[in-house]
Amino acid sequence: MEDLKKKLQDEIAVLENELRVQLPREILRARALGDLSENAEYHAAKERQRFVEARVAQLQKRMAEWSMIDLSKIPRDRVGLGSTVVVMDVEKDEETTYKLVTSEETDVANGRISTSSPIGRGLIGKKEGDVVKVRVPDGVKELEILRLTTIHDEVN
Repeated sequence: MEDLKKKLQDEIAVLENELRVQLPREILRARALGDLSENAEYHAAKERQRFVEARVAQLQKRMAEWSMIDLSKIPRDRVGLGSTVVVMDVEKDEETTYKLVTSEETDVANGRISTSSPIGRGLIGKKEGDVVKVRVPDGVKELEILRLTTIHDEVN
């Protein structure tokens, strides 16, 4: 989680630099070109400024949400945020390992799935030995939880 926090802080710093240093220069330079009503550079810079302001606000909101996560409320014996779960696809007889992460950290190709994804939602709150049915785009998967490592196990 600290990696994500650092990543968000770094992105905020880059965007704030663009917002406070680079974009004002671009807007000033574009204004110097004259008529603002037909000045594409000016309008592009102002549009980028609105986008960067919105993204910074979104990231700051996300940082505030992260600071309110109470790790003590994440279960120690059930699947939750930060858990690594080894499941058996009952139909395919195939093992897969998933790490449940936030939407910002999702990387399906590397087994990092969001807690809000269909499989993530299906696994939340379950424990080793449970069998869950998860609706996915191509039907229903039946997954048996073989092994579970929670965020608490990984920290200790």
